[in-house]
Amino acid sequence: MDKLVKDTGERVIPDYMTHMNKLVLEHTARYQFALNYVKGRVLDLSCGAGYGTHMIAKEMKDEIDEIIGVDIDPEIIKYAKGRYYHPKSAFVVADATEAKLKEKVGTFDTIVSFETIEHIEQEESLLNNYDQLLNDGGTLIVSTPFGEGRGKPCGSPFHVHQLKPEEFIELFQQYETAFYYQKGVLIEPARPDLDYPLGIAVCQKV
Repeated sequence: MDKLVKDTGERVIPDYMTHMNKLVLEHTARYQFALNYVKGRVLDLSCGAGYGTHMIAKEMKDEIDEIIGVDIDPEIIKYAKGRYYHPKSAFVVADATEAKLKEKVGTFDTIVSFETIEHIEQEESLLNNYDQLLNDGGTLIVSTPFGEGRGKPCGSPFHVHQLKPEEFIELFQQYETAFYYQKGVLIEPARPDLDYPLGIAVCQKV
């Protein structure tokens, strides 16, 4: 477990942080927000340590059939399996961009994918998987931090880039989409008097 602590990078692992840690509060707020939308079979794509997957399983046990947490890192999935158990949850090691992901995990009524796009060079592969994995009428909830734009350097060594708000909006034109914005734990529709560091898209596949 010491290796996991040392290699967390920007990962949020609540067991290793104080309950008032800013990242813990912000990430938990996004999952709390997502509870309003999850139903049926649920995918938490890029689930990290699994705390959000577990939150959904516990809080929405009567509304969901099951939830699958997927992450590319075998060590973090091993941690999630050991730390969080619920009869309606499971954790799987997989790449969010892999072409055969649908064959591995199936399709879903709800997909939650927080803080994923900024890590991915193969953006089109990720977007295609969102579409392939989401059932008709299903809901996709995606978040990402904003920055200087696609292909531009950003302050995080863990990010490929950070999209501008308008670039983020353009990704989800094929869906019926509502956009929300986060500042601290506050998540709301955009207000002209505020600059938001992060956006959330709630997309329905029609």
